[in-house]
Amino acid sequence: MSKAVYLDYNATAPIHSEVVEAMAAVMTAGGNPSSVHQSGRTARGRVEEARAALADLINCKSPEVIFTSGGTEANNFALSTAADRPLFVSAAEHDSVLAAAGEGAVRLPVTPDGILDIDVLRAALAAAETPAFVSVMLANNETGVIQPIREIADIVHEQGGLLHSDAIQAVGKIPVDFKALGVDLMSVSAHKFGGPQGIGALILREGLAVPAFIRGGGQELGRRAGTENVAAIAGLGVAATAAGTIIAQGEAIAALRDRMEARISELSPASRIYGRKASRLPNTSAIEMPGVASELQVMSFDLDGFAVSAGSACSSGKVKASHVLSAMGASEEAAGTAIRVSLGWRTSEADIDAFIDSWGRLYKRKSPKFAA
Repeated sequence: MSKAVYLDYNATAPIHSEVVEAMAAVMTAGGNPSSVHQSGRTARGRVEEARAALADLINCKSPEVIFTSGGTEANNFALSTAADRPLFVSAAEHDSVLAAAGEGAVRLPVTPDGILDIDVLRAALAAAETPAFVSVMLANNETGVIQPIREIADIVHEQGGLLHSDAIQAVGKIPVDFKALGVDLMSVSAHKFGGPQGIGALILREGLAVPAFIRGGGQELGRRAGTENVAAIAGLGVAATAAGTIIAQGEAIAALRDRMEARISELSPASRIYGRKASRLPNTSAIEMPGVASELQVMSFDLDGFAVSAGSACSSGKVKASHVLSAMGASEEAAGTAIRVSLGWRTSEADIDAFIDSWGRLYKRKSPKFAA
């Protein structure tokens, strides 16, 4: 192929050129946002402009935005506030939530479509001796399945609990309204919607008292000490401002995704597309190639000029069977043949057609179905 085709937007989205320009300008200008002189005030202004831009994107108040080093820190920060509450997480959460929750957390099952089992949630909260802390992601990073977070929030709050939602894959891809969702805490990461890596935010509902995650100079309203990464924060702000244009392309991106899935289903009727019957992000497809290992697929597609993933991109380059797909009822063998294809604003019809052709060639070459 004449150019590489990037189909791994859920791992990290291409950074916007205007983000790079803004960050370069901020780094050139310098300044500590905690300083009271002019360069410090200018840096502080850039931080607050970005805070306001993110708040506007997700419909929250600026003081509810606490900047972090990224989504993983935001998730860890959120779960650190659970204190002595019983902790419940969905079995399909990102590893950064599952690891932060620890062995003592109760993992709530999901349906074969990837939706949290609401009846189990109700029963678990009712049986808890004290009000619980619950963490359920808004949109799954591997399947794109969108959870009924508003309904979950109402159930959790009826029992006096708190709800955190990892919205890292949702923000910048679909409209996300912090107030309408009714959650108490929400995680965001800039590099999923065209911003820089290494910057994110935890959104804390106004009035929610939480202990400081990092202690020191009192930055971020005393919740997360340390000199702010002004350049990265400014980049997040620019990406947040640009996100509306990307969200508006959701229908067109979904049409490309659906076209790809339909063609692959024709080539291989036995291929399972995970969460296909559920509400999903417009760009995400988790799909099996029966009899062909995920790792082999990822390497083969890479050699053919396509960037795709097997599960999450947060495992030090390792490819392993997905716990998300296992939670949805997939056997280890089936989960081990699935890849994630995630589209974005630069994906074209020609890209999808070329990928479908590549998929078909690989399937015919490697699947036991076609063995001599």
